[in-house]
Parts: sequence; C-alpha cells; structure tokens
Amino acid sequence: MSLSVFDLFKIGIGPSSSHTVGPMRAAGLFLDRLAQGGWVERVARVETVLYGSLALTGKGHATDKAVILGLLGEEPDRVDPDGADALVERVRLDKCLLLGRARGWDRPLPFHEEEDLRFEGRQSLPGHPNALRLTARDACGDLLDQAVFYSVGGGFVVADPDNPPIGRVNGSQGHLRLFEGERSDSAAVPIPFDFSSARRLLEIGREHHLSIAQIMWANETARRPAEEVRAGLDRIWETMTRCIERGCRQEGILPGGLGVRRRAAILRRQLEQRTAEAERLNQPLDPLTVLDWVNLFALAVNEENAAGGRVVTAPTNGAAGVIPAVIAYYERFIPNANRAGIHDFLLTAAAIGALYKKNASLSAAEMGCQGEVGVACSMAAAGLAAVLGGDNNQIENAAEIGMEHHLGMTCDPIGGLVQIPCIERNTMGAAKAINAARLALSGDGVHYVPLDKVIATMKQTGLDMQAKYKETSLGGLAVNLVEC
Repeated sequence: MSLSVFDLFKIGIGPSSSHTVGPMRAAGLFLDRLAQGGWVERVARVETVLYGSLALTGKGHATDKAVILGLLGEEPDRVDPDGADALVERVRLDKCLLLGRARGWDRPLPFHEEEDLRFEGRQSLPGHPNALRLTARDACGDLLDQAVFYSVGGGFVVADPDNPPIGRVNGSQGHLRLFEGERSDSAAVPIPFDFSSARRLLEIGREHHLSIAQIMWANETARRPAEEVRAGLDRIWETMTRCIERGCRQEGILPGGLGVRRRAAILRRQLEQRTAEAERLNQPLDPLTVLDWVNLFALAVNEENAAGGRVVTAPTNGAAGVIPAVIAYYERFIPNANRAGIHDFLLTAAAIGALYKKNASLSAAEMGCQGEVGVACSMAAAGLAAVLGGDNNQIENAAEIGMEHHLGMTCDPIGGLVQIPCIERNTMGAAKAINAARLALSGDGVHYVPLDKVIATMKQTGLDMQAKYKETSLGGLAVNLVEC
C-alpha cells in the first residue's frame, strides 16, 4: 500500500471525478503518448469513444466537455472552471480543436463532435465500466496511435496493458499502469510503514506507538519534504474552504435541465438571521442549529460540484462535500481546533480511504453510491474521531460504523446529473460521520465487526448489485421519478 494523501485528495473540477476528472486526465495522458511517440506534427484527427457507464451518464456528468478540455491540454487542477465552458463552446462553434493548446502546441484539427466523440452506452469494455478509447490518425486516415483508459473512480486512471503505444515508446505491458494524483511515481517511493489492511495499520500503531496520522505523516515525509507536505495539506483545505465560501454565495438554477435550485446561499442567510435574532432576544439557539451548519457546508460544496466548480476529490467529486463539511464542523464548533488538527484529520482520512481503494473501489460504477458517499463518510468519521482525541482502535471503529450504515446504497442519479439525490446524500453522509465518530468515542474501541470485514462486505455487495443501480441511470430514482 503506497497511496499518498495527495492521491486520495486531488484538486479538480466538477461534476464527477470518474466522469470528468478521470477522462480529462486520460486525454492528457494520450497527449503525452503522442508527444513521446513523435506523432504531434502528423496528427490530423483524434477520435474518442466512451463506453459503458461513462457513456450512459456521460452527458449529465460533462464527460464530453472533459475530453475536449483534456485534448486542449487543460488539466483538472489548473483549468479555470469559470472559463472552461467558453473553451469548449469555441471548439464546437469552430468545429476545430487546437490540440494541446494549453501546452503551447496549438495544432488545429477538424472536430465534428458527432463523429469524433461518440457515446457507446450499450457496449462495455472488460477492464471497468468507465472506459474510453482514444485514436489518432494522420491525414491519410492511417492509424498513428490508439489507447484505452479506464477511469476507475476518484480521478484515478488506468491504462489498458493490451493497448501499448504503437509508436516508438515502450508501453507498460504486463500490468495496469496507475496514475495517482499529481505524482504518478508515488507508488515507487519506499515508505517506512506499508499497510494494506486496517488490521496491519493497527499493528503498526501498536508496535511503534504511533497514531494513524503519524503513520501517514512518516510515509508522506519519506516521499517529499515535510514543508511540502504541510503546504499540500494546507492547499487541500484552502481549496475546500474556498469551495464552501463560493457555494454559500452563488444562487440560481444548476445546469443540466432538472431545474434544481441552489439552496446553500438561502440556508446561510436563514442561519445568520436566526443567530442574530437569538442574540437580540438573548435566547438560546436551537441545539440542532449545528446540524444546519453542517448541512450548509455540504450543500455548498456539492452545488459547486454540480455547477462544474473547483472541488477536491474526497475521495470522489460526487462525495466531495462530506469531508469538507465535517472538517468545517470541527474548525467552527470544536474548541481549540487548529491547523495541525486539520492536517491530522486529512492524514487519518486518507489512510482509511487508501484501504477502500486498495481492497474494494471508489467507483460508483462498480460499487454504487456506497463506494462514494459511504467511503467519504467512513473517512470523515475516522478523521473526526482522530482530532477529537480518539485512539487508533476508536478511529477504526468510527470508520467501520460510517460504512456499515451505507452498505447497499445505490447510485441512481436522475438525468445522469450529479444533483438528485447526490447533493443531499452528502449532507446525510456528513451527519452520519459525526454521529459515527461520537458513537466510537463513547466506547473503548472494542467492537464486533472489524473495518476490513466491512470493506470486504462493501466490495461483495457492489459486485452483487445490478448494473442498473451503479451510475447508469437505468434504475432506481433515475427511472421512477414521475414527470409532470
């Protein structure tokens, strides 16, 4: 197990880590192949075909937009979310794509979207439900290069080993090449504490008298300088904070055609007015006002995500509001909350997220929503238990409780949009995470069901779940909504 905290928490844009961030990264990786193979000056056309879940809900998840941006050379953590739509619209109007524009290539290619960006929802590839094939041809129509990528959840991208580069570059044959976060070489860096199960994680803690956060810190500082780790953690939380703040200001209707109204700004005004009125009358606030604030934080993030704004995969975009909402709860309502605590929260949560990534999946197309909001709840519960003073056993218990009560949750977005029920599910996930942490801290860490068993159960449940309930919009709420 060598996943970094920066693999689990990636900065990108909405609305989906698997359908937006992953395909954009895949297109960028294809540009890398073209450059390394010496094909750039010969490319006359690039075709993209989307398969399975990536095709079935790709329109609602902005996968088409993501692929175009990726071919323009834009990257998820650097693209301007406010200018992205204009870039895509220019390509569509001109029917011309400046290949690698953001990299300084500016190679004009004809772009006819109905032919060059196709959705094959009835066909799936064997590696994963989220698949895309990119093909480059020369002016004569001859094949220059072709690659298949799988977007496996959380912005992670896997290159199919059966499709090595056709040109001069040696492919990564014999294994799936995993691109993790901003440092694709993180898996190759030796770390002091390798673990692939919660059981081993707890053993390391006992043997070396370390908290889970300290174990992750030792691994992170083996990869990069301590100040770089601190700066990276600060950047993650700063991005989350800005997302909350922006989401609390924006109003109007979310894009996509469902007519979903943003609620965060309205709720913020209500809470501020309620607080001011209680202070004026010298009356106590409703104790559940704290829960209203947690709801607000989660709504703000996921409304921003649904609008294509800047978010952090935590561990996915569809579940991006849970962890920021719980950290904001810690920062705002827990006495003596501080920067070091936020760092410990993120490190602890990442350790738990890495276990799900290693032993199950973060992809709703494989696991249903239990693999997104459920995992985010488990991670957040562990992080909160850690900063509230829990020991490693209590932290592991909190993580187990968080997932145990999300088992079997389907992914059935209405209209293929990350809006209903996704946005509200993040508020529920955040509330469950806080409760899970409190339940775990009320005990001594001894519990019947270990986290490893819950992760294994989640995986088996996901495998047993019918495909129509796994991010295809072919079942559940997606088809049972009565339209008037």
